[in-house]
Parts: sequence; structure tokens; C-alpha cells
Amino acid sequence: MTRWLREFGKFCYDFVIGDDWRVAIGVVAGLALTYGVAALSIPAWWVLPAVVVILLPWSLWRAVRARDLRTDED
Repeated sequence: MTRWLREFGKFCYDFVIGDDWRVAIGVVAGLALTYGVAALSIPAWWVLPAVVVILLPWSLWRAVRARDLRTDED
């Protein structure tokens, strides 16, 4: 049972965090912000799409920049 739980934890960590822990933190922050906006009785449907519009280009920019830095070193 303990081994199964440990393996499941590793899977969840790899699935949620994946390659970029910063994006995972951004998604959690977006969910928290959505909750906060909804708690104020303001429609919150727009928060997560806005977070994605910010996080996706930022993540892609960081990945391309890292690739370019690796290529320049070769």
C-alpha cells in the first residue's frame, strides 16, 4: 500500500508540475484568484482564460529563450 501511494504521488507531481513548476504555480494562483473574484459576487468566468493568455506565451518565450541560449553555447 505504501509503495502504491508513493508511486501515485510521483505520478501526480510529474503530471501537475511537469516541465515547468512556474506554470503550475501560475495555474494555482489563477484558481485562487478565480475563487477570490467569485467570493466577491463578481462573475469570475474570465479569470482563468486571462491567466492562460498570460501564462502560455510567457512559458513559450522562456522555452525558446532557453533553447537559444543552449544553441549559442555550442
